Amino acid sequence: MKGLLLTTGAIAAALTLTVGLGSALASSHSASGAAKVAAASSPLGRILVDGRGHTLYLFAKDKHGRSSCAGQCASFWPPLITSGKPRAAAGAKASLLGTTRRADGRLQVTYNHHPLYTFVQDTSKGQTNGEGVNAFGAEWDALSAAGAQVEKTSSTGNPAPGGYGGNGY
Repeated sequence: MKGLLLTTGAIAAALTLTVGLGSALASSHSASGAAKVAAASSPLGRILVDGRGHTLYLFAKDKHGRSSCAGQCASFWPPLITSGKPRAAAGAKASLLGTTRRADGRLQVTYNHHPLYTFVQDTSKGQTNGEGVNAFGAEWDALSAAGAQVEKTSSTGNPAPGGYGGNGY
């Protein structure tokens, strides 16, 4: 009985991941097949977002404009896929947009030669839950409209609790 419960739980978890992944992949590009990339304000500053307003990330392990994220990596970090020429919107530069062919044959959108990804834990506009995450062998960072990685900076305007600067004194 315990084995049956574990199997049922594993199937339910797999179905949840499959449905969530399918909707994330389906919504990564517009109905016309051309992915849209724009810039939007966030706590990190102005960053790139997809057509749904979800943060776009670069993967530090990617080299020479080619994706190094496949399989389970791509299930957590879905690539921004396009079936047409990607479109620049509000604050994104069309001259920095491009594509790279993935191992599965699909076209992934690039920006300043960085393949673009979303993150499954960013479930609504403006979230940056993937910023600075080290997973699948390298760090993930949001991109600026200039095509450079954005990194969280610690705020110097707010002292640590207690006013001691956080040095443990």
